Amino acid sequence: QVQLVESGGGLVQAGGSLRLSCAASGSARSINAMGWSRQAPGKEREWLIATRGGSTVYADSVKGRFTISSDDAQNTVYLQMNSLKPEDTAVYYCYADSTIRAGAMRRYWGQGTQVTVSS
Repeated sequence: QVQLVESGGGLVQAGGSLRLSCAASGSARSINAMGWSRQAPGKEREWLIATRGGSTVYADSVKGRFTISSDDAQNTVYLQMNSLKPEDTAVYYCYADSTIRAGAMRRYWGQGTQVTVSS
């Protein structure tokens, strides 16, 4: 089992920045990749960014504005969000892909943290 706890959400003005954190505990050594998604009211969950083995992939909607970093010693990943726009308002979820046995993986989700960008 992997537990994920996000923090760092809040209210920010358009053009501002926020940094979200996601701390993993439990079977953190089994984690192969971590990333972030978000869900705005009335919309489907949108994948944003992920890091795996030192490589990072981004959705086009956040490329150039959002970055992901990690502190492996603390089993924590960070989402740095710059140049925020009102359309970035959503609940942001951290996830972790963990190997549960040979050839099988499971995705764990955090509880989410609200980000609100005012115009």
